[in-house]
Amino acid sequence: MAELDRPYPPGDYPVVIVGSGPGGLQIAHSLARLGIRYALLSADPSAGGMFRHWPFFQRLLSWTKPHAPAAPGTRTYERYDWNSLLGDEPGTRAIQREFMDGSSYFPSRQEMEANLAEFARRTGMDIRYDCTWTGTRILDEAEGSRFAIETTHGEYRAEVFVVAVGVAEPFTPPGPGMEHTYHYAHVRPAETYAGRRVFIVGKQNSGFELANGLLPWARQLILSSPSPARMSVETRSLVGVRARYAQPYEDHVLGGGVSVLEASLAGIERVEGGDGELRVRLRPAGGGEELVLDVDDAIAATGFTAPLVDLEAIGCEVAGRSRLPILTPWWECTTVPGLYFAGTIGQAAKGLQKHGIPANSGGVHGARYNARVLADHLATERFGVAHLRPPLATDGLVDFVATELIEAAELWHQRGYLARVVTIDPAEGPLDDGVQPLAHVIDGSGPDLLAITLEADGSGSLYPCLYTRRNGTITEHPIEPDALLRYDRPSTRDAVASVLATIVPGA
Repeated sequence: MAELDRPYPPGDYPVVIVGSGPGGLQIAHSLARLGIRYALLSADPSAGGMFRHWPFFQRLLSWTKPHAPAAPGTRTYERYDWNSLLGDEPGTRAIQREFMDGSSYFPSRQEMEANLAEFARRTGMDIRYDCTWTGTRILDEAEGSRFAIETTHGEYRAEVFVVAVGVAEPFTPPGPGMEHTYHYAHVRPAETYAGRRVFIVGKQNSGFELANGLLPWARQLILSSPSPARMSVETRSLVGVRARYAQPYEDHVLGGGVSVLEASLAGIERVEGGDGELRVRLRPAGGGEELVLDVDDAIAATGFTAPLVDLEAIGCEVAGRSRLPILTPWWECTTVPGLYFAGTIGQAAKGLQKHGIPANSGGVHGARYNARVLADHLATERFGVAHLRPPLATDGLVDFVATELIEAAELWHQRGYLARVVTIDPAEGPLDDGVQPLAHVIDGSGPDLLAITLEADGSGSLYPCLYTRRNGTITEHPIEPDALLRYDRPSTRDAVASVLATIVPGA
């Protein structure tokens, strides 16, 4: 009976959510504010998700700026706070800054974990901890299909199943000698690498994070993968190795004892008679003779996959090395209706990827908005909650658009993915249709509308882009970037007014 006294005993629920990281916490809170009942389950003993373990060298890549151009707790401040979740009450917003000691505006993972736990506490969120999801079945019933979610505490049944378990399962690809490596997730304390030669397979953020942290300790560092290392300062986006981890690359170009190689792995083997030494053989991507290295350690910084348990067995199709599910713009599995994903797995919904730049769904600062939008979508489409569309004054539309371009952090963080939508009703005039995935807006049909977005083109510019649907035809209207990113200036307002005039006479 003790198990029944804990939150969310096994049984029937409209929604079951698995995961107590940022994605699970945000969608649970967003559903609660809409009056949707759910069960929130977690295999962990406390909130925090993967931040309870990683990143290995403590500091996150996402910033929170305690002192910013906007007041903490405001909508605009969310542009400068990438780590707090989105509560409705003032005390549940901008929590991360309260746990930071001022030594860095990149929180430590302990500070991030504390932030998430405090959000759960302040919002009064119940979570059933130490409850591991073990299997999934689809039940075909008279009312329609439902999910049976098997756990170590018993079986849960739900119309909607939301998986928010992160991309947190260590992945080591097959290859000759990869059994002699150990994964990023199993790296030893940094001081144990003092005076050692370390080979790192992979040149993404995790590989450079390790190299950066081991610089004071390792005698030699070699990073290798077939493709060139890409730096975020070169791509002018979050694609590539972040600037915080660029020191090993500088050491490489200055000859400081770090080698960053473009080469494929030919094999790793034990050195006979050696004291645990490994011999690494590499094939340079540009051709030439094979490179042979003798090292003390070989680490696979080869990423993580999504721990989807048996979802593939019930029809969920996956793609890519990380085995991410194939999703609609609303983060629903394309092949299993009612199966949704929140948190970092949401990066599987690619959106338009204009100019090759993806959305920020893999980070908290993007995924938190996805979860809130998804909760609204579920409430309306699945549970009959009325979708409110407040009317907008025609002569105030320019002000409305300008305010969104300044204050709407969801547009800043989910550039080219989320849009604020204004529907033009023939009888009622302009209506605020809320935030929606841009791909859904463009691919859909219906009344005339305006979609407000911010986009980036890889040149370093961040600019507004308005989309109109007029008589079924979508037209894109990019607006010139502003050097100070102030999109309420007269030049931007004039451009907005010009666009609005094409669909809303008198705007």
